[in-house]
Amino acid sequence: MEWFTLKARDGTSLAAAHFAPEKASEGEVLIVPAMGAGQEFYHPLASWLSERGYGVTTFDYRGMGKSRDQPLRKVHADVRGWAEWDCSAALSWVIERADGASIIWIGHSLGGQIIPFVVGHQHISQIITVASGSGYWRENALPLRRRVPFFWFFLVPVTLFLFGYFPGKRLKLIGDVPPNVMKQWRRWCLHPEYAMGAESAEVLYQQVNTPITSLSFTDDEFMSLENIQSLHACYCNAKRQMVRIQPQDLGIKRVGHFGFFRSSCGTSLWQQLLLPQLVKARSNVAS
Repeated sequence: MEWFTLKARDGTSLAAAHFAPEKASEGEVLIVPAMGAGQEFYHPLASWLSERGYGVTTFDYRGMGKSRDQPLRKVHADVRGWAEWDCSAALSWVIERADGASIIWIGHSLGGQIIPFVVGHQHISQIITVASGSGYWRENALPLRRRVPFFWFFLVPVTLFLFGYFPGKRLKLIGDVPPNVMKQWRRWCLHPEYAMGAESAEVLYQQVNTPITSLSFTDDEFMSLENIQSLHACYCNAKRQMVRIQPQDLGIKRVGHFGFFRSSCGTSLWQQLLLPQLVKARSNVAS
């Protein structure tokens, strides 16, 4: 694994890592984080994939993880900026490195929601979303749905006022998040059509025509089946495969919203669910 620095179009430096395979690459994978998750959370999967012949790139959004270089209250990025500037920079680097090989986008939660705002997304061979849904609060999984009004209508506004950012680590919720990211994400989650509606981005979602596979889990504590279906319905011009997994059917006790990326249960899921999708991505390039 090699750490390196990405440069976004506005000159912002972003911390990134690349896991190179020992032999010729079967393709290049870009892992795009969930809200509040640092890239190192995804390194077990990145290492596992590199051992199987894939080049894998991870990165941190500006203000997050190793890309954080100033107090969060001074970070002016919002969610759309993360996509348009940071994801675009990461994808551009991967496209150049792939040199015509397949490019697979693995988007965890938020990472599967923001693809239409990313410059160059048409170069992706296969999109795999993991535990990625719309986030609209009235569709959230129970019992989260009972608690989320307090979160969006009281806790978030109050903490942003008091701290100038969302102190998620202190509250043991999500993680620390820049203020404009949290404000925009709140607006998305309160809109019935989530990002597509809040950003008037219907045309952008319609422009995504890369094949998408959705991997979701019946025990996800955040995303309900309705959330999952709502998001992927926005990608109306992409060929979509919806894979709904009950962990017990695969001999796994629990997956939830984050477990897919943990080695403890992930290696079984990676072998059974992920590798076939990577093979499919290679066939998409060949055809």
